[in-house]
Amino acid sequence: RKSLEMARKAARRCVQGVGTLPRIAITARECALRNQVDAAPAPATLPQQRWMSSSAPADGLPMRPESRVGQFKQDLAKLREKAHLGGGQTRIDTQHGKGKLTARERLKILLDEESFIEYDQLMEHRCTEFNMDKQKFPGDSVVTGQGTINGRIVYVFSQDFTVLGGSLSEAHSLKIRKIMDKAMLTGFPVIGLNDSGGARIQEGVDSLGGYAEIFQRNVLASGVIPQLSVIMGPCA
Repeated sequence: RKSLEMARKAARRCVQGVGTLPRIAITARECALRNQVDAAPAPATLPQQRWMSSSAPADGLPMRPESRVGQFKQDLAKLREKAHLGGGQTRIDTQHGKGKLTARERLKILLDEESFIEYDQLMEHRCTEFNMDKQKFPGDSVVTGQGTINGRIVYVFSQDFTVLGGSLSEAHSLKIRKIMDKAMLTGFPVIGLNDSGGARIQEGVDSLGGYAEIFQRNVLASGVIPQLSVIMGPCA
């Protein structure tokens, strides 16, 4: 009603010469629209957003944000568990059968308890040739990071023979190069536990180039930081 009264007053002013016709016509229209809005019934409860639906993803609806976070945490935990198993329990048993420890078991003995901080735990190789895309392991064939020995910081890498014979891939090389760079930057020692069948031939020059990058760092670090190598198995 108020909107209609405003429209009538505006019309009267127009007749009396107050204001301009275009403006009054627009005002009247606006008032009519407002009146329709005011008179419209209250809308029913809005349906939930698709992502707020309580339906399961199997119904074709996206999960809630909190559900996605929960799923991500579960997937991450599974990947980390897989990384800790290296090449799998069967290969770990084979390693133990030869009287040898795994890469992580060696680090556990070498470093102070609970001091190891792992780097690039989920890094995988990117080779797709020779069906290598079907043979991926989180962390690839080396475990890298930093820890302490008698309270003093050291950088370490431990090659994992249970993953493709500990062969050196591009990703393997990148992980080792990272800790060597950090060791030279901070002045702390680097320790390598070697147990590898050599270059991963499926990756060709990428693997060989990885060796070249590591050897270059060995040269640059010579006389700058302590470098220790421990031969734990075949080291081609």
